[in-house]
Amino acid sequence: MIVGIVGKANVGKSTFFKASTLAEVEIANYPFATIKPNNGVGYLKVKDPARDFNKISHPRNGFVLKEFRFVPVQMIDVAGLVPGAHEGKGMGNQFLDDLRQADVLIHVIDLAGTTNEKGESIQPGTYDPANDVRFLEVELDMWYLGILNKGWEKFARAVQQEKKGVYIPLAKQLSGLGVSEEMIEDVVNELKLDKDQPLFWTADDLKRVATALRKRTKPMLIACNKIDIPIAKENLERLKQLFPEQTFIPCSAESELALREASKAGLIEYVPGDKEFKITELGKSKLNDKQKGALNFIKNNILDNFSTTGVQATLDKAVFDLLEYMAIFPGGVSKLEDSEGRCLPDCFLMPPKTTALDFAYKLHTDFGKNFIRAVDVRTKRAVGKERLLKHLDIYEIVAGK
Repeated sequence: MIVGIVGKANVGKSTFFKASTLAEVEIANYPFATIKPNNGVGYLKVKDPARDFNKISHPRNGFVLKEFRFVPVQMIDVAGLVPGAHEGKGMGNQFLDDLRQADVLIHVIDLAGTTNEKGESIQPGTYDPANDVRFLEVELDMWYLGILNKGWEKFARAVQQEKKGVYIPLAKQLSGLGVSEEMIEDVVNELKLDKDQPLFWTADDLKRVATALRKRTKPMLIACNKIDIPIAKENLERLKQLFPEQTFIPCSAESELALREASKAGLIEYVPGDKEFKITELGKSKLNDKQKGALNFIKNNILDNFSTTGVQATLDKAVFDLLEYMAIFPGGVSKLEDSEGRCLPDCFLMPPKTTALDFAYKLHTDFGKNFIRAVDVRTKRAVGKERLLKHLDIYEIVAGK
């Protein structure tokens, strides 16, 4: 499962990516500073389930800060997009190809309107960020439509001649975008199209199919960056009214990056996503007046107003709300530690409607094949293979030889 960071050039995508991953990436004030996609690991913030047993988990991957566990997730930051990307403008073709692997998208926009449609810096408030919300959806829809249109007439004629319906062959054609047979069936029924007569689908029908499939395979929320610039807050309220179906999260990627780097250097105590930080003794002696002023600005203008910089909240919401994934932990009823003494060392991000049997197969094929039962570590109750698991569940899988 991969989280894609997308958006227009020079709006802070790479800053958002670096703040999430602390990966070394180029951050520059000009269009197309990102040419090749940046890949890195971000971390989702969840309650540490070991605390329910008065313990602290010791992750094999990820880390623990205070009462929170941070679970790794793959992220990709792709080249900036410009209007007409689906026609090859800007870095369009490369951008769209890089996006194929993403399961969910975080669209970073310049909420203060300090970047024009070409990704060039301008005065705050002189560009309407609503344009970016619209144009990215259009580009993605046209990208899907272009793939759908390739050889459509020949494809549709073959489907009608074979009289097997459109679900399976169309899902096969669009499998590279993560489209499944079930999705095709849902969309065809939702749009009231004839599955056996695709030759009669109009150009408008195909466009509606493309949009519906894009929404299912590339769900998206919007990180409203540069929230610290005065006009941004006014723009945020206007965008919420213009696009009531969208999820907008106020964000300051620069602030989050500054806090995480200061924390890494031991200058402050900060848990990503928290509404406050504390300057350490080392920080009191090492931070200069300019750095202290920057931290005060973040506290007064970002954290006090919005309770968070928005970066961690955006990543968590993308995975846990949009994709509805769950963090599930394997553990033992008798003890939570593995053979090396690590408490709850592993965590798996599982899709919605994951059953106990699904989880068993995730742990090991043999566990799935020889499944006997699963045991809820908290309640010590045994459950069958059809049991639906929940976020932060801890289960022991019992399997035969």
